[in-house]
Amino acid sequence: MTTVLRVGLAQISPVWLDRERTTHKVVEWVRKAAADGCRLVAFGECLLPGYPFWVERTDGARFESPVQKALYAHYLENAVDIDAGHLAPVQQAAADTRTAVYLGIAERPADRGGHSVYCSLVYIDPTGAIGSVQRKLMPTYEERLVWAVGDGHGLRCHPLGAFTVGGLNCWENWMPLPRTALSAMGENLHVAVWPGCRRNTEDITRFIAFEGRRFVLSVSGLMRAEDLPADVPHRDLMTGGDPVWASGGSCVAGPDGKWVVPPVGGDESLVVCDLDVRRVWEERQNLDPVGHYSRPHVLSIRIDRRRQQTFWDVEQS
Repeated sequence: MTTVLRVGLAQISPVWLDRERTTHKVVEWVRKAAADGCRLVAFGECLLPGYPFWVERTDGARFESPVQKALYAHYLENAVDIDAGHLAPVQQAAADTRTAVYLGIAERPADRGGHSVYCSLVYIDPTGAIGSVQRKLMPTYEERLVWAVGDGHGLRCHPLGAFTVGGLNCWENWMPLPRTALSAMGENLHVAVWPGCRRNTEDITRFIAFEGRRFVLSVSGLMRAEDLPADVPHRDLMTGGDPVWASGGSCVAGPDGKWVVPPVGGDESLVVCDLDVRRVWEERQNLDPVGHYSRPHVLSIRIDRRRQQTFWDVEQS
């Protein structure tokens, strides 16, 4: 087995809050990455159908606001129900090209009633099967006005070539225990997804890589005023000011904490690089944070990976 894995970071914008058109765009970029030889392609946080940028632009904390209700209803309508097959086109593209995919989605899960939205990171393997769905453990700041709180069910790693890959959503990457949990599962390639801003990725990407002696892909989205479809409710309230809402910042750091690809901004792009797992092996010689440099008899963590549910159907005896 080769020790090298070619990866692609798809730094693109959504067709904002339009699930069908954004899905079509994601499929195009999966196929584009595969044509460039990528075995893994990753997309930004909640790219499908888009990050809830409206909150900071429309007085999002106002209670009983008709504006907020209309925008949330539109978001819910365009959110992803995995059980309904909304990801089937992306799964098919992954299977057709034998390419693994990490995709950030706004998930509308039926197992929580179907009317709450979760910021979820989905792993689709090269056969097109969904390997994990990580619902963001704690939405950040104003995100809590839109997204519900997740659980540990999706805290999982997956074999991919010579690597073991895992991922987290945005500020989950600042949480030490989820990072440790993934490391303990053998993660040596970490995917961190972000809505898009260099200030989010520039420091933490190198830090996580150096701390865990792993490769880290930080994948950001783009969002510009031109990406707002005409049918978005209250579009006129969001079009003033800076026309760039998310400016990218995708980057790759190596297990020595040095840049493989420094932060990339600007236009839509596919960042492609080859990663050699032997670099991980070399850096683990003097620091293996869950191996020879851990003390599990003193410190360890427990993970509850049960999917949270409100309704449990228990047969009465």
